[in-house]
Amino acid sequence: MIDIQNQPDYRKIPIDKVGIKGLKYPVKVLDKDTGLQSTVAQINMYVDLPHQSKGTHMSRFVEILHLFRTKVSLESLTNILEDMKEILGAQSSHIEITFPYFIEKRSPETDSKGLMDYTCSIFGSSNGKTNTDIVLKVAVPVTSVCPCSKEISEYGAHNQRGEVLVSTRFKKFIWIEDIVDLVESSASCDIFSVLKREDEKFVTEKAYDNPKFVEDVVRDVAKSLMEDNNITWFSVSAENFESIHNHSAYAYIEKGSAS
Repeated sequence: MIDIQNQPDYRKIPIDKVGIKGLKYPVKVLDKDTGLQSTVAQINMYVDLPHQSKGTHMSRFVEILHLFRTKVSLESLTNILEDMKEILGAQSSHIEITFPYFIEKRSPETDSKGLMDYTCSIFGSSNGKTNTDIVLKVAVPVTSVCPCSKEISEYGAHNQRGEVLVSTRFKKFIWIEDIVDLVESSASCDIFSVLKREDEKFVTEKAYDNPKFVEDVVRDVAKSLMEDNNITWFSVSAENFESIHNHSAYAYIEKGSAS
């Protein structure tokens, strides 16, 4: 059968990224407590295409991914990127994997168990000239109490749920759980999926005693990341979905050498 993709193209325009996007696939990712965790990821995979080539072979992206689905790690990502370049005859390759990651949390007073989900992404690129570039991104929901509201109010203080996004480059492997712990310890209080009355009293009072602006949260997270010699680059943002405004409060810090 005629392979149209292998036909020459005469427009002489190279393509930076071509591939598949939005593929949902079951994968297993490293879990600090259990070894491996099964989840479902949304995956984008791309390679470059030289000016003389008409098209790439889309089915080969899925075939490559299928071989590595049983364990998504830094090592396997590097291997996927190299296989993409070799099998598809490309100079550069890129993969983006986004998935829900579940951590069992116990409520602070009654020790009630529940699963918290955190949206995580791993971005990998290889251009054939430098080392593979890997970025881990973790989204962590938090509780924030406004210091200004607490200071000026005779009764209570306004509080809201927020989201902290942390992206990191690193020298050696870093656990998702460690990023989550770092962020949650930097907020007014962390969030739980199961809370009894005693637990609700505890988290409400803990947050009230620990008010934080978005500026405080990103600075506290950044300070911890800057003290970690394993982290070579990071960005951290905090967004509070304000309870008394129709807009969000936002802060962002980026440090280190971006690849």
